[in-house]
Amino acid sequence: MRSGKSNNVRFETLSSEEIKFGKNNFIEVARKKAIDENGEEREFVSISRGYTTLEGAKKYKANIALPLDDEFMNKFKKTIASL
Repeated sequence: MRSGKSNNVRFETLSSEEIKFGKNNFIEVARKKAIDENGEEREFVSISRGYTTLEGAKKYKANIALPLDDEFMNKFKKTIASL
């Protein structure tokens, strides 16, 4: 357990977009907010990869959270565009 830290964090999805590819795969890009027990909020971008089962349920395989910082996001977009 980390000293001075609590595990009571609530997450809210503010907006999301889904990009489908292949037979049943998708990438979900979402803007989310983490709210700690003191009410402090931090927004971030979540990128998740998943698939849809035959029954139509969404299953997630991997996730990455990116800081919602203008300098970082500009650098990230330029890097993706240059590939």
